[in-house]
Amino acid sequence: MEELAAVAFEHAPIGLVYSEDRTIRKCNPRFAAMFEYDTGALTGVSLSVLYPSSEEFLRIGKIGVSKMLGGGTYQDERIMRRKSGTLFWCRVRGQSLDPDHPFAKAVWSFADISEDRPLADMSVRERQVATMLAEGLTSKEIARALDISHRTVEVHRARLMKKFNARNSLELIAHIAGVPV
Repeated sequence: MEELAAVAFEHAPIGLVYSEDRTIRKCNPRFAAMFEYDTGALTGVSLSVLYPSSEEFLRIGKIGVSKMLGGGTYQDERIMRRKSGTLFWCRVRGQSLDPDHPFAKAVWSFADISEDRPLADMSVRERQVATMLAEGLTSKEIARALDISHRTVEVHRARLMKKFNARNSLELIAHIAGVPV
């Protein structure tokens, strides 16, 4: 049975990772290719190298650990970084093996959804706001989560609307979510 599980892991049609304390212990070829690495090059590497910035790695980590405590599961859609530095939208799902210590040992799946999601040239804060808008959060909720003012969120939203050529907030969210307008 272990041999079958190993074959399934290696040949899964989605990127898979086993991590300990947010460090990659094992990943499948699909995951490595998605991020433009050789499989062995990622073993022992912090997941932080796959984020657009260390700030985003820390912020998403705080959100993830709080959502995983007790239940052990987490999912979101976020912007990630390939080895070449190019950014792309990724759907991430995780399952902790110890819900009381979510990042101690966890299994993660990663799917490249960049074909469905446009990616404009955005600042770190604009990426954070865009990600939270795509999750359905209001400007006030985003402001609280990022510890910034509601007005600052609105400034970023206005910039995003211009970058995505959106006429209103609903159109912006549709663009960010990859829904045809």
